[in-house]
Amino acid sequence: MLKIDNLVVAYGGIEALKGISLEVEEGKIVTLIGANGAGKSTTLRSVMGLVKPKQGTINYLGNNLLEMKTQNMVNKGITLVPEGRRIFPNLSVLENLKIGAFARNDENGIKEDMEWVYDLFPILKERSWQVAGTLSGGEQQMLAVGRALMSRPKLMMMDEPSLGLAPLIVKSIFNIIKEVNKQGVTILLIEQNANAALHIADLGYVMETGRIILKGTGTELLNNPDVRKAYLGETTH
Repeated sequence: MLKIDNLVVAYGGIEALKGISLEVEEGKIVTLIGANGAGKSTTLRSVMGLVKPKQGTINYLGNNLLEMKTQNMVNKGITLVPEGRRIFPNLSVLENLKIGAFARNDENGIKEDMEWVYDLFPILKERSWQVAGTLSGGEQQMLAVGRALMSRPKLMMMDEPSLGLAPLIVKSIFNIIKEVNKQGVTILLIEQNANAALHIADLGYVMETGRIILKGTGTELLNNPDVRKAYLGETTH
């Protein structure tokens, strides 16, 4: 579905990505794990057309994404849940969700998807008129996911969805990611919480300083001694 091949991205002469290749199959949850500064976010930014690679290709369902404008990607079924949530704090929950559907004009479909989002996140239904900036961190993350779903994506990319959230909330966010995936949305997940990410991922890639150093199923990587040591700490049971 999404295929990145030999991607090189440089910021002012420093290579942030050194020829990475990865693939996201339709219907799967694929995660990219690695320390801060490994190049995970740069990878997402490249897919979204926010940074221009020096070389390499990015193909999505046969389309060359490097030739596509960022705003047209939504119409092709690609959406991003950005790091730090980036909701509109002065608008209500409902208004934030409606913004997610800005590129659509199928009113009935939008209503259906609103109900779908409310089913996934009952708390958002309860708070639909609340100003989004007054929600808790976890609720804001749910809203960011809900807003992304309102564009009815085929591929949802998520940048650090668990950042700064309490462990219990993290658990529920990851359960929701699994549920969204079950309902047919392919997911590319970037996450520092390697343990949580690998537990739900079909496939994982480990990034280190702009390179992909390991690839495997979530279970394989969870059981890999190097991964355990580097990313899961020695507290894993």
